[in-house]
Amino acid sequence: MNKTKMTYFKDEDVLPLVISEENEASSIELSPNITAEINKDGEIIGIEILEASSFIRDSILEAAQAKMLNLPRPHNKSLERT
Repeated sequence: MNKTKMTYFKDEDVLPLVISEENEASSIELSPNITAEINKDGEIIGIEILEASSFIRDSILEAAQAKMLNLPRPHNKSLERT
């Protein structure tokens, strides 16, 4: 059963994504204002986005602009077959 949940806290402008209710053992800053929460086994159990309204707005605008300009999607060259 998928227990993933997301709740937006407007007053704090924080968007936590809870993947698992396990206890957090540590966290890793993925980028400014985005943190991954890690369990004792090193698995991601959640992601927290600070200044979420700006992050979501900018992500949507960036995706829309790329679509309008017909930009190619970024890809990982390490996944390409040789």
